Amino acid sequence: MLPLEGIRILDWTIWQQGPVCGAMLGDLGADVIKIEERQAGDIGRGMMSMLGAWMGLAGRNFYFEYNNRNKRGITVDVRQEKGKEIIYRLVKTADVFLTNFRKGVPERLGLDYKTLSQYNPRLIYAQGTGWGSRGPDAESPSMDYSGLARTGLMFVAGEPGDPPINFQPGLADQMGAIFLAYAIITALFVRERTGEGQEVEASLLGGVTCGLTGLNLASKVVLGQEMPRACRKKSGNPLYNHY
Repeated sequence: MLPLEGIRILDWTIWQQGPVCGAMLGDLGADVIKIEERQAGDIGRGMMSMLGAWMGLAGRNFYFEYNNRNKRGITVDVRQEKGKEIIYRLVKTADVFLTNFRKGVPERLGLDYKTLSQYNPRLIYAQGTGWGSRGPDAESPSMDYSGLARTGLMFVAGEPGDPPINFQPGLADQMGAIFLAYAIITALFVRERTGEGQEVEASLLGGVTCGLTGLNLASKVVLGQEMPRACRKKSGNPLYNHY
């Protein structure tokens, strides 16, 4: 038996951060129902046309398939009252509602935690964000690339003095997804103890900072000094290098 068998997750997400979170929970046995817009669906369905123009890739949409494995699917027009009623009925039987739409969008559509928890007080409402739900940038849009840049990760790799280095697309989204799944599993554990649902969140900024650049941040906070880029020619250990 997988650990999340019997847990139902409503996955109202697009692109990568939210979908990968849902896929990871599906890996653990959860019943994940992906909710897509009726006309075009998840924006990730068109990713191969972009990757084809950008990287010369062709064939099946590996991006969408990887991000949305282990899921069942439904299309709903959540702008219509009948569509909202479908979501509300599903929420009554769900354990988790997952979204990564920008702050303000769920509220305008009546799919925010305050609304959905009225239909199911035990609901775990999980939101993936770019910059968190508070502060001046809470409603600002975000993408994987901006998450990589703003966390300083682009100044971690490479030799001292190099310009910022880009990484393979999706790294910040992936970290945001991992930390969001971590938050959901923790909230489910708390609900087992208390019987209460709650709202949780994870951001690209927080995921990359904590998951990938934690030592760099600790160096600056504790020592007041930035952790420098490693120079391969001056490596103090031949096993801590690449050749």
